[in-house]
Amino acid sequence: MFKDSKLNWNATYDVIVLGFGGADASAARFAADNGAKVLITDSAPEGHEGGNTRYAGQVISSGDNLDDLRKYYQDLAYPLSYDKDLMETFIIGLYNIPNYLKDYLGVKPFIMGKHPESPVSKALHFMAHEYPEFRGQATHELVAVHEGVADSALWKNLRQQVLKRSDKIDVLYQTPATHLIQDPATEAIVGVQIKRNDQLLNVHAKNGVVMATGGFENNPKMVENYLGETSLNPIGSLYNKGIGVKMASEVGAQLYNMNNYESYGIFHGLTPKPAKGQRSQFLPFDWPAFHQGSLIVVGDDGTRYFDENEIHRHGHIKDHGNWRIPHAQRHPYVVFDQKKYDELINDKNAPYPEFMKAVVKADDLPSLAEIMNVDADKLVKTIKDFNYFANQHRDYAFNRDEKTLTAFDDGPYYALAMVQGLLNTQGGPVHNSKAEVVDNDDQVIPHLYAAGELGSLMGRQYNGGSNLAENLIFGKIAGENAASVKTETTQPEVDVQTSASIHESGLGSDVSEEHFETQANQYIGKSSAGMGNEIVVRVTVDDDKNIQDVEVLKQSESEDYGLKAVKELPKEIVKKNSVDVDTISGASASSRAIKEAVQNALKQID
Repeated sequence: MFKDSKLNWNATYDVIVLGFGGADASAARFAADNGAKVLITDSAPEGHEGGNTRYAGQVISSGDNLDDLRKYYQDLAYPLSYDKDLMETFIIGLYNIPNYLKDYLGVKPFIMGKHPESPVSKALHFMAHEYPEFRGQATHELVAVHEGVADSALWKNLRQQVLKRSDKIDVLYQTPATHLIQDPATEAIVGVQIKRNDQLLNVHAKNGVVMATGGFENNPKMVENYLGETSLNPIGSLYNKGIGVKMASEVGAQLYNMNNYESYGIFHGLTPKPAKGQRSQFLPFDWPAFHQGSLIVVGDDGTRYFDENEIHRHGHIKDHGNWRIPHAQRHPYVVFDQKKYDELINDKNAPYPEFMKAVVKADDLPSLAEIMNVDADKLVKTIKDFNYFANQHRDYAFNRDEKTLTAFDDGPYYALAMVQGLLNTQGGPVHNSKAEVVDNDDQVIPHLYAAGELGSLMGRQYNGGSNLAENLIFGKIAGENAASVKTETTQPEVDVQTSASIHESGLGSDVSEEHFETQANQYIGKSSAGMGNEIVVRVTVDDDKNIQDVEVLKQSESEDYGLKAVKELPKEIVKKNSVDVDTISGASASSRAIKEAVQNALKQID
């Protein structure tokens, strides 16, 4: 934070938006629609922007009864206190989500409750009413921009809304914010210091700064300090590192919900352990074989600690009447026997069969315990007790459904390393119903706004789709209010040596029109069906229209399975002279995008 108005300003905008996720894109779009010249800065490289909105399920909370929505979200928040005006604004926004999608995103909303036979609706029915015992739950609904999930469709629409306004919105990738700049006399936020190509730049914001930088799930120090955990692995964006919390703290913003996070996965947030530095991607909660039968989960000491078959609620377990995420084990494992291994490895409906490659094997339980670094006697006793429960048709420890209990055989035995997944954190600066950030005395910090997961309302129980709804509702409010012309505070002085051309024209934008060269018998194809941004290919054919080469000219897919598809699928298409090739396991969206891009190129052949 700099309490100095006499700075060398490198550029001036009406509104600066920090981050380029769902809330940020919404804020920038609506600020531009209200006449503002906007700068978006994001720490991620192009194709990896989008925050958790890119990786989320793409479903948005809604409901068609205001009274029931109020009751449901009151129960979700209980027993924590909350700003009633803020909650009411959110509830009304939820009610209007279908109209929001029609009016502002130009799509016909897919309301899942109106399509009960849809495979998407059936798969996510549990999430539409994640807390069925709460008041008003029947009205809660999930809405999407189309009949699909986990395909970045909402994010791509929001991003496109920004790109359509490129005359009013500049976007800078790999340009993190470092400090807010505060007027010493009025305490108003008058600018932001950003880091661009290793150079610190001071950018003046005439009317407002919107912080929507997401949470701190990729900041181990903050995770340890605020969540008290040391063994969590991100499921979403790898670029949410808590800079918004840091900047908010510097200007005296009040913080809340700092100890709450959401998890996801089959076993109350557990997912197969990925390689270091990678996102947890395998969430087989819809794979019944993986949470039933002769299979258990054990913690650091080799004992069970929950019902493996219980329907998860974003990682929450019922703890004496309260829903809480359990303390994360440092090295949890899934343990199963030979018959379960055979079942899993031969299951043609397995959503992510490749993670079975990470399974370890031992002839007996003491040997398996040594591999897992758990107490051998406790692991042996845990299996013995579980077998007794299975034979008695009653899980005396955690009341797991008796139909899912099958005794272990005599070996060999298998184990799969797991990790507690961290979907997102909810804590951050407190904002009011106008998206204005407030200080520790509940006074508004002038010209500073917040939206999205950075200071979310979701402080205790969470229903899927609520964060994306917050992005849309409060992103719009923040953008509109930040764009309003401010006259009540002094304007910072601009050093006379500042370049006038830079100061007046802004910093430019990383978003620009691209041109790809072709020669004879070469065609350009594009697709936005992947998890990254646009995939562009150049397809070369011979005179008989046979495919000779497929070059990927532009892509931003994930560096694990997505990149595998980018490398392998073009070779298969050339080899078979057809796009009718198998998708790369674990990279269905990337595979789909590459094939679609090639198809679009081939359609151009006369």
